[in-house]
Amino acid sequence: QVQLVQSGEGSVQAGGSLGLSCTASGSPLSGGTISDLYMAWFRQAPGKHREWVAGIRSDGTVRLRPSVKDRVTITLDNSKHTVTLQIVNVKPEDAGVYYCAADSDGQSYYGSLRPSDGYWGQGTQVTISS
Repeated sequence: QVQLVQSGEGSVQAGGSLGLSCTASGSPLSGGTISDLYMAWFRQAPGKHREWVAGIRSDGTVRLRPSVKDRVTITLDNSKHTVTLQIVNVKPEDAGVYYCAADSDGQSYYGSLRPSDGYWGQGTQVTISS
């Protein structure tokens, strides 16, 4: 089993920067190690479906949602098994619950991971103040 624990300040001023972290521990049920996992960030605005924001592979390859790619950075520290998400120039539409996700098959990386599959963090409520 893999556990994902999120951290970071979720209250952000419009135009400011959002920074979240997610640390993985344990071992995937499907085999391999947590160092082999794909990792990603999703978010869910009130009344909307969960949407994929960014993904990263163990080799450092990154995929970003086109609508936010100019403002988003995702990083992976392999030694600490920690993935981060940074959004600069935060906008009101960035508000929502942010979830860290991981899986062994790449579904999180490509944004197709369902909430009932893979591994998920506890969620972080992100609010944008104007």
